[in-house]
Amino acid sequence: MNYEMIYQQIKLMLKPEPIRTRELIITRAEMVLNMYKMSNIPVNINLDDLVRDLESEYSIWSANHSELTNNEGHEPWLDDVKSQLPWGFWRRYETYLEQDKRMPTDNVLKLHELTDSILGKLENPKRFGPWDRRGMVVGQVQSGKTSNYTGLICKAADAGYKLIVVLSGLHSSLRSQTQYRLDEGFLGRDTQRERIFSMDSHRLGAGAIPSKEQLIAHSMTSSADNGDFKKNQVGGTTLGGDPVLVVVKKHKTILNNLLNWILSVRGEADPESGRRIVRGIPLLLIDDEADNASVNTKKDDENASAINASIRKILHSFEQKAYIGYTATPYANIFIYPNTDDEELGPDLFPKSFIINIPAPSNYIGPAQVFGLDEDASLGIKHVDALPIVRTIQDYHKFIPNSHKGTLSIEELPESLYHAIKVFILSCAARLTRGQENQHNSMLVHVTRFINVQNQVEELVRREFLLLQRRIENGDEKSRYNIMDELQQIWETEFIPTTKKVALQLKDESITSLSWNRVKEQIYPAVMKIQVRRINGSAKDILDYVDHKNGLSVIAVGGDKLSRGLTLEGLTVSYYLRGSRMYDTLMQMGRWFGYRPGYIDLCRIYTSSELIKWYKHISSATEELRLDFEYMASSGRTPNDFGLKVRTHPAGMIVTGASKMKNGTPMQVTFADTLAETTVFHKNDTTIIEKNYIVTEQFIKSLGVWKLDRSKNYKWEGKEVTLVLDFLNSYIGHPDSRRSNPKKLKEYIEKQQEVQELSEWTIILKSTQKGAPHELAGISLGLTDRDNDLNDNTNKTDIYKMIRNHLISPLDECLDLEKEDIDVALEKTKEDRIKNGKKGEPTNPGGHYIRNMRKPEKGLLIIYPINPSFNNISDSKIPYIGFAISFPGSEKAKSVEYLVNNVYWEEEFEEE
Repeated sequence: MNYEMIYQQIKLMLKPEPIRTRELIITRAEMVLNMYKMSNIPVNINLDDLVRDLESEYSIWSANHSELTNNEGHEPWLDDVKSQLPWGFWRRYETYLEQDKRMPTDNVLKLHELTDSILGKLENPKRFGPWDRRGMVVGQVQSGKTSNYTGLICKAADAGYKLIVVLSGLHSSLRSQTQYRLDEGFLGRDTQRERIFSMDSHRLGAGAIPSKEQLIAHSMTSSADNGDFKKNQVGGTTLGGDPVLVVVKKHKTILNNLLNWILSVRGEADPESGRRIVRGIPLLLIDDEADNASVNTKKDDENASAINASIRKILHSFEQKAYIGYTATPYANIFIYPNTDDEELGPDLFPKSFIINIPAPSNYIGPAQVFGLDEDASLGIKHVDALPIVRTIQDYHKFIPNSHKGTLSIEELPESLYHAIKVFILSCAARLTRGQENQHNSMLVHVTRFINVQNQVEELVRREFLLLQRRIENGDEKSRYNIMDELQQIWETEFIPTTKKVALQLKDESITSLSWNRVKEQIYPAVMKIQVRRINGSAKDILDYVDHKNGLSVIAVGGDKLSRGLTLEGLTVSYYLRGSRMYDTLMQMGRWFGYRPGYIDLCRIYTSSELIKWYKHISSATEELRLDFEYMASSGRTPNDFGLKVRTHPAGMIVTGASKMKNGTPMQVTFADTLAETTVFHKNDTTIIEKNYIVTEQFIKSLGVWKLDRSKNYKWEGKEVTLVLDFLNSYIGHPDSRRSNPKKLKEYIEKQQEVQELSEWTIILKSTQKGAPHELAGISLGLTDRDNDLNDNTNKTDIYKMIRNHLISPLDECLDLEKEDIDVALEKTKEDRIKNGKKGEPTNPGGHYIRNMRKPEKGLLIIYPINPSFNNISDSKIPYIGFAISFPGSEKAKSVEYLVNNVYWEEEFEEE
């Protein structure tokens, strides 16, 4: 009896149950197995395996999505017509996800709820007259955005949208992959055989699900690598009847050809503007990877970048249209100015109607899980332990320097890459041992953007792999170094301990330890199945997973084609050295994020210590952005508010390429509802250290009589703003401590004086009970201990930098609040977590809620005298002086300007 059939029967029995305990799963599994046993039907299935797989699936959960919405001009409609619509495409897709894709039922329900919410924010396709809705859906890299918009497309077709255009990346391989997934999930047939629906169509994916009704939709493109839109292949496709799907690359000529064809068959002259316009055909345009190529990188609309202009022309040519951008890195999109409009192109692509943030399910392996997350109580960020699957490469510099040209010559690979190939062979063998014999396995080798260099790397990887394959096939008993002995040593020292750690950390019972003897049996079949392929613009190789029903095992060597959008199925081993210091570029290059059911312990990421550091930093910044979004969502803000908030946030300056920021040279920054703190100091400049100490001593003396607060710190309340401004005017900050530029902070405070804010200050002089004793301005105190982030300063011995970029301790922002205010802030933090479906109860209030307990006229300045002798930070006898300012929220917040030119951006963040 088929394992999958029994598995689905048990799931069907469990579906009505609100809580699926282990005991209930065992009971239902035994019931089904006994039923076959009593019917004398042989079943060779292990009960423990069934229970483990089911229990693992039902332990997966998803938090609620959060959203910013602007309903101006929008007419709510979905709830009123929901019972009247057929929902044929959606119900078929829903069944396909549960049965064929084995998506957990709870996740399917979440998807149902979310796609309903998105569809309802669009306009009713049957509403007459002009309408235009624009939104953005933000997920995480490799977290299932395609499943989301496939579900939305199914529902949109059921509701009456007639033309659905999907923009999918810059490369044919990604467009082809996207089309195939829509063939499976929406059309239900193979478009390489037929684009137009017929009763004899070759059924595929959801189309193979038994159904009483024929669901008709056509496609003007196919999943073939060359199946993009061509006017001469449109055939008998018409617009206005059955739903029509078009999946196209973001290519100027293709987009313009598509628009010209649409206008030629359905366009009519508009008497007011003279433009040709399409009426009566509601358009849904899905922009996948919306931050890539779609954003206008020119200075103005008169010279808008080609792809941006082409997308806007398509939208502007329809009387009824909806645009939704999907992305995991929304930074560039929220830098679009929201009020841009143009007579020829129409408005820019800012998501003015809604922005939705989708939390990843609990089984998603993202940046925080891979690289870890440092706790930051002031921002509400929780600590996350990194999975023990990342390996630092130390030997790559001679092989491929960080800075190199396309003419670089490579003669041999580093030992770490040889080792990674052996690890990939072992991971393939282990997956076979675990019964994952028909699954895809991929290894990524991405070390350069230059095709010439990629080609050399691929040739060397191919040669090394073939030698390994021959040694495993023929044996090398005469050799002093036996390959099977090498693999055994790697397995026993590298895999067995890691598997134990991962299983314990994730509490995942589907991850089981394997002995060497069991894995050894599968090494030969595993290695003989592996292919090496070059995936770049100079090669004809493709990742044709679809054509390998029994699983494709591949070592993919390439660059840009592997860096965005394209999913590498069953990715287990990544060897990655391609650097970028832009958030969006680096996050998108992380193809290893996603879902690894039952084999995450077999995955490895080989990369540099610098890249590990950057990923950790970006994980924190992305988490901060997400928390900021949730806070604004709970406050009922609109997308326009979020665009402004992120565009002006002092911590959000390093987010995307300068060209995507349009008029990005002058940056407007507000400090409302933020924490500014000194995190970098001049380590050895005694003149500056002494100057800041004297400035602080004079400042403390000017404050008058102090009192002790509840933590034995020295406190002054109700002090005039001029004292704070004088301190900031005299303090010398380090240029790398951008969050605490004294001159910009002073400028912002002065601007708030114009609206009668930040006029009254509480000053705290921090004193620790266990710190080294010191006397400052006649006050006895304990110095603050803060370690130096040595990992971040390997090339900068002249700076002293706070670990995790934080000077402030948890709850220090509360030092000027009464206990009742702290309790209220904590309660609001708890309410926010519950509202967003988060697990775990916070013990400290979040920074947002602390700062907003303070009135706009009140600021908090905390002075930290720092112990220079702690862990031998320096030989200085004078304490470093750090400070933190907690700014309250403000409805009247002014901004200050940072001048950042494109040369700075390109040098600092290596724009490509």
